Amino acid sequence: MQTSRTLEARTLSAASVYMRHVYTWMTAGLAVTAVVALAVAGSPDLRQLIFSNFIVMIALIVAQFGIVIALSAAVHKMSAAMATGMFMLYSLLTGLTLSSIFIVYPIGSIANAFITTAGMFLAMSIYGTVTKRDLTGMGNFLFMGLIGIIIASIVNIFLGSSMMDFVISVVGVIVFTGLTAYDTNKLRQFGAGAPLDDSVAIRRGAILGALTLYLDFINLFLMLLRLFGGNSND
Repeated sequence: MQTSRTLEARTLSAASVYMRHVYTWMTAGLAVTAVVALAVAGSPDLRQLIFSNFIVMIALIVAQFGIVIALSAAVHKMSAAMATGMFMLYSLLTGLTLSSIFIVYPIGSIANAFITTAGMFLAMSIYGTVTKRDLTGMGNFLFMGLIGIIIASIVNIFLGSSMMDFVISVVGVIVFTGLTAYDTNKLRQFGAGAPLDDSVAIRRGAILGALTLYLDFINLFLMLLRLFGGNSND
């Protein structure tokens, strides 16, 4: 009985330590993104360089996709420093591209969308942490929804339908809200078996977890901003 309680306490401790690292790095990534986005928005020269050059924009987007794929596929082969550096670089590149929202949307709408995102993210993270439900089936459903959003978004580039854009945004909010709970739950389960005596493994796992939740937060924020943001020219 005592052994069982000790094992349970150790499991909870490992999960708590791991998730603390995940949220710390996720917050650091969001901070880098916000600072860079604000810096670019406040610099006409940087805005001109990024948004007036199609090649630069494509290069930034390709680099972002490349980093996500590299981290997801090979983080276990990287040093802790390299994994951390790539995540910070991704956060920086996202800040460069995300700075466009300050051109399109009024600052009040951006602030409201961010506060709403933070509240929803916190609520679903808590749910994902405390729930005893098996969220595996939910994850499969949400993944299909994510694929649908990607396909619909590509199609709407050519259609330019405001109604379709609204539907995509609504579905996107639902999908990324659900993914926040699902990913938190999955990461906490993974963290329960984290080797606390291996700092390199903890850092690698924390960086990958931070990237996962970072993407959930950013995409939820963008969907809410598209849904309620209005336009800076209105």
